[in-house]
Amino acid sequence: MANSPSLVASSLEADKTQAPTVVIGAGPIGLAAAAHALERGLEPLVLERGDRAAASVVSWGHVRLFSRWSELVDPAARRLLIQRGWREPAGNGYPTGAEWAAQYLQPLADALGECVQYGTTVTGVARRGRDRVVDSGRDGQPFTVHVRNADGHRARLTAGAVIDASGTWTHPNTLGSDGYPADGEQDPAIGARISYGVPNANDAEDVTRFGGKRTAVIGSGHSALTALVALAQIAASIPGTRAVWVLRRGSVGNAYGGGASDELPARGALGLRARDAVAAGQIEVVSGFRTGSIEFTDSSTISLVSEDDRRVEGLDELIGLTGFRPDHSIMSELRLRLDDRLEAPVDLAPLIDPNVHSCGTVYPHGVVELGHADQGVFIVGMKAYGRAPTFLALTGYEQVRSVVAALAGDHAAAARVELTLPETGVCGGAGLFDEAGAAQSDEEGADGCCTPTPQLVQIGAPTSIGETTSGGC
Repeated sequence: MANSPSLVASSLEADKTQAPTVVIGAGPIGLAAAAHALERGLEPLVLERGDRAAASVVSWGHVRLFSRWSELVDPAARRLLIQRGWREPAGNGYPTGAEWAAQYLQPLADALGECVQYGTTVTGVARRGRDRVVDSGRDGQPFTVHVRNADGHRARLTAGAVIDASGTWTHPNTLGSDGYPADGEQDPAIGARISYGVPNANDAEDVTRFGGKRTAVIGSGHSALTALVALAQIAASIPGTRAVWVLRRGSVGNAYGGGASDELPARGALGLRARDAVAAGQIEVVSGFRTGSIEFTDSSTISLVSEDDRRVEGLDELIGLTGFRPDHSIMSELRLRLDDRLEAPVDLAPLIDPNVHSCGTVYPHGVVELGHADQGVFIVGMKAYGRAPTFLALTGYEQVRSVVAALAGDHAAAARVELTLPETGVCGGAGLFDEAGAAQSDEEGADGCCTPTPQLVQIGAPTSIGETTSGGC
């Protein structure tokens, strides 16, 4: 005998409520989401494609963050770790990425225990049995999460809700000014001369690569400043090391940041240090340059060619720090509501638009602004900001606190979103990059002023990742 409609509906709802909340990515925001879920009695399952937590953070581990330790630890994560005897680092210190990972993020993942599954790549998310076209019965279905394990085995998991905290780190913007690769950028011989990360002045491989060479740093954000300072450090020990700072904006303007008045002192110190290097002639500045192509000048050097045929010649290496973008392809069968410019959730986009807002003027936001047409799926963390460069870890922690509260049915707590961010006014202004007197930074801002990878006050060798004890889920 066929099941009655009421019994079928009850079965579907049971699938949704009994299935875990799947979190994509074991980075700072994904792990925080799992800590909040566990604290609220939900069952989190964190899927991480790397073989350890915070793999992206570790990849830029030599870079020191703007934020202090006190601003880098999620409250629910702190409570979970303290229960397991964790000793929190001194709140006023500024960790490197490696220190953040070793002293907080990996211990947090270990405390979550079996809730974190490594070597698992999410390849797609959908409503069970429904592509994005089908309306019938859609809202009652749980999510199906398609995964590929490290050994190549593919599987499907059932999820009651999905929180995508996979970030944007693996999708850097290309060097072309129109959003596509510049002509020649994808040529293997030229591509071998291009890197998309901040060099490490204490790493022998990077010192060999950039030492004694002429390198162009393309971008105007704090990651670009960090790269320039690193090259200046290399130049101090290796003669002939030269840096060219290539900006789309008409002048440097306030790309140095808030200086002594910056509410993030480490960020201000970085800008002052880069400014001094420019003033001392250690860094050549080329402004108003919008890259159209990259080509070999001769058999040994390459040239940047702008859209208006200006040239920067005699370059040995290029460092592209022109920002990041989200990849939403794994959710192509879901009904997302994304802004057509920023690729951020449509209700969040006006609050983070870099044409209008700086780090300190982002309005409080949470589950309401992060929702989509398919209820129960959320994009959080840096990926939630799409192409906007104004993200702080504190923002992501508040996002997942609100989202998880809503998933747990505590709608009053979900609505209590409070967010106070440092204000310098240097994060916004993508629409002003052609103006010589532009007062705000453009969309080339690699990580903008506020992401977790931008600042180099003192570069040190990455801290080794220590072993920690594992807890249950």
